[in-house]
Amino acid sequence: MRQEAGKLTQERFMQTTAERAVTRVISSMYENLGEEITIDDMAETAMFSKFHFTRMFKNMTGTSPGRFLSALRLQEAKRLLVSTELNIADISNIVGYQSVGTFSSRFKSSVGLAPTTYRQLGGYTPRINMAGTGPGRTRSALLRGTVRASEGTAPGPVFIGLFAGCIPQGQPSRCAVLDRPGPYVLEDVPYGTWHVLVQSVPYGMEEVDGAESDTAPSIGAYGPVTVNADTVAKPADIDLRPMGTLDPPVLLALLDMRMAALEAIAG
Repeated sequence: MRQEAGKLTQERFMQTTAERAVTRVISSMYENLGEEITIDDMAETAMFSKFHFTRMFKNMTGTSPGRFLSALRLQEAKRLLVSTELNIADISNIVGYQSVGTFSSRFKSSVGLAPTTYRQLGGYTPRINMAGTGPGRTRSALLRGTVRASEGTAPGPVFIGLFAGCIPQGQPSRCAVLDRPGPYVLEDVPYGTWHVLVQSVPYGMEEVDGAESDTAPSIGAYGPVTVNADTVAKPADIDLRPMGTLDPPVLLALLDMRMAALEAIAG
């Protein structure tokens, strides 16, 4: 018994040490978004070997250090576009891009809108385009589940997207929007392996965009889940929770739900 208790204590200590190291690196990313940050730099900040750090970081966040850094840079670009009058070139430079063209291309592919359009629309999109099924993905199935609000979270519109990876970016393969947490259905889901990613922000607080905000959005995830002819997917139930420091930011421009909120109040 003592040996087992000692083993559990050691595992908890290692987990806490790893979490602190990854959190330290993410804080350094925030502070140096405009600088060149290499994996060697991150590993030095974490005080682990490069290979151990990379594996540990992915286990903690679900993605690689490089992709997490890229997501933070684009998240900051989103904020600057709607909260300042800085031009695109200046914003590109602030978030660490040497080429405006590369920045604009990366922003559009991840957020779903060009930087100028994103700014003109105030950070929202009137519609979300879904990715086409493409060759070999014509067969489909249905995926359903329930989004459940955690205790203490305010109800608000819920965005549910089906993505190939664990960062909500680019065009979702399928998506749905609920006016509050509850049952959802994603129809015509192409065969393959997917992540169901969810975000919810209370009505009137749509400007909140990340874990660094005073009031973080609620997020949730399910997956990876494989959909094919030989399996029947069990309900993809998702519990919402406040976004934390270790969660990659939501890059996809979400639907403008403000009009829906006004209509609901008027009704």
